[in-house]
Amino acid sequence: MRREGSPFQGLGVVVLKELSDHLSSWRMRVLEWLVVIAAVAVLVPPTFGAIAQIKETIAQDPFLFLKLFTRAGGALPLAAVLSFLVPLVAIGLGFDLVNSEHNQRTLSRVLSQPIYRDALLLGKFLAGLATISISMVALWLLIIGIGVFMLGTPPGAEEMARAFIFLGVTIAYAGVWLALAMLFSVVFRSPATAALITLGLWLFLTILWPMLSPVVASMVFPSNDVLEVLNWQQALARLSPGDLYNEVVAVLLDPSVRSTQQSMFASMGLILIERGAIPDAPIPVLQSLLVVWGQIVGLVAGTILLFVISYIVFQRQEVRA
Repeated sequence: MRREGSPFQGLGVVVLKELSDHLSSWRMRVLEWLVVIAAVAVLVPPTFGAIAQIKETIAQDPFLFLKLFTRAGGALPLAAVLSFLVPLVAIGLGFDLVNSEHNQRTLSRVLSQPIYRDALLLGKFLAGLATISISMVALWLLIIGIGVFMLGTPPGAEEMARAFIFLGVTIAYAGVWLALAMLFSVVFRSPATAALITLGLWLFLTILWPMLSPVVASMVFPSNDVLEVLNWQQALARLSPGDLYNEVVAVLLDPSVRSTQQSMFASMGLILIERGAIPDAPIPVLQSLLVVWGQIVGLVAGTILLFVISYIVFQRQEVRA
């Protein structure tokens, strides 16, 4: 049987309906409090957090506002907090996107309307990503607003450009975990099973894989060349979306970083100096973007790949009334 009309017919209706459900649900209330608590806990009390450190240690810095994202006001800087918070939010929104329709027996009713599976799956994903984007934009504006109020100086154009790219990369990072959660929501009919498997995979890739990747690299690719071993370790570590995100953040929010391997060499007591470059001199935002362009493309490609797998599995499933 040949389909008639666009496969995305009804996409806007699905997005608006799902977005309305997300924004009016208890999950959004929890998400709003997480945004406020994350911003306030990192930047403000009990000793004015990162802002107090910036005032005490930095007198003249052309990239003062970027320190709001990288200076640790409490136990972790804001960028590190987001690397843990964003996957949890995405998994919380995506683990029951599809299987809840199966369990409530509403999927057949929805598909009986002039809405194809293409539009339904894409609409659910876009609505979830839009919900996360709204939260991240609110957090981003809150950080900038607190910084302007407490520091008394407005951010520069390059600072805003870097912060805006950082916001976009954070949303792309959320898209990877949302697509993964939606994939397991399609595969498993039980929301609890989908949530547990997604959280387990997140814990493995975020906590265990960075510790296992050097061991795997030394066993699979033995070599006496230290640089070759480090390259293989970094390549295997990049299988984790969190590692890709941390590399992008390290380069974007610190203009003096010229390579994604700079922190790795620093941990070994080595300094990476390019020929003709001035150590610790800032580089333009476009050059920083070029350094991490591969990592950004990797995050977007991972999101697309996971969504395509979800689409193929969902198209092959039988829907009964």
